[in-house]
Amino acid sequence: MSPMIELREVGLRDGLQLVGRYPETAQKQRWLGAAHEAGVRHFEVGSYLPARTAPQFADIDALVATVGRLPGARCAVLALNDRGLQNAIAGDAHDIGMVISATEAHSQRNMRRSRDQAIELVVRAVALNRETGAGKRIVAGVAMAFGCSIAGQVAPAEVLRLAERLIEAGADAISIADTVGYAGPRQVHSLVTAIGRLAGGRPLGIHLHDTRGLGLANAAAAIEAGATLIDAATGGLGGCPFAPGASGNIVFEDLVFLCQTMGLATGIDIERLVAARALLAEAMPEEPMFGAIARTELPIGHHQM
Repeated sequence: MSPMIELREVGLRDGLQLVGRYPETAQKQRWLGAAHEAGVRHFEVGSYLPARTAPQFADIDALVATVGRLPGARCAVLALNDRGLQNAIAGDAHDIGMVISATEAHSQRNMRRSRDQAIELVVRAVALNRETGAGKRIVAGVAMAFGCSIAGQVAPAEVLRLAERLIEAGADAISIADTVGYAGPRQVHSLVTAIGRLAGGRPLGIHLHDTRGLGLANAAAAIEAGATLIDAATGGLGGCPFAPGASGNIVFEDLVFLCQTMGLATGIDIERLVAARALLAEAMPEEPMFGAIARTELPIGHHQM
């Protein structure tokens, strides 16, 4: 993998938010092992939420431990409240994801707190990380950055204002999300470029959903604008349960192919990656999985990098 680009597989977190049936812990662990053998090195494995409301994430600590045993692998978790933050700081994941919504309406529905309160949680995360010497990377993301299916259009200036507040809060990396697929490449390139000017060398992330079919085009635009943390999910699984009309993430296998065609070294064997996704399909037979590469095959002579 190029040291400048991280392809982050988020299927075990975002990918399981809307499924009717989710894999058992052992099935998740087998899939993690197979994806790692294919060359994947960055995994987001779950959210710290109560097991009664999010049972699909009840095994998050076991999955963090599994990733910890995979050579060279990096693990991320999501924390949406103070208890989740404390668990994430005490745990062994490398990255802690934090979220602020670009609109107040989505913030209340998604986190049951205001945007100001969400930023205060990031401030506490940075302080706790320093006080404990936990050494986590705090990755703060702006959801609904290109438009909100509850509140409508989102002004780029508002996203920049929120990103600047996250930088002031001390976040180590800044990410923006097209949570419901409102954006096109031009908007993505422009906003990533603008945030890059504010970020002071911090890594920039992009989290894309393929609701309107522009996910991969938007990923290419983000990479060209300087994004280095790119999220995707095996089979295009996922979606926000508090965003009407949300659909899955961009397909991880197709993202790898895109990066390789752009001349980026991924270290990932796509054919082995496609074979690994069969483990998730077996665990969730009723769940639709997507992806152009999985339906066809690599072009003759394609050079895997």
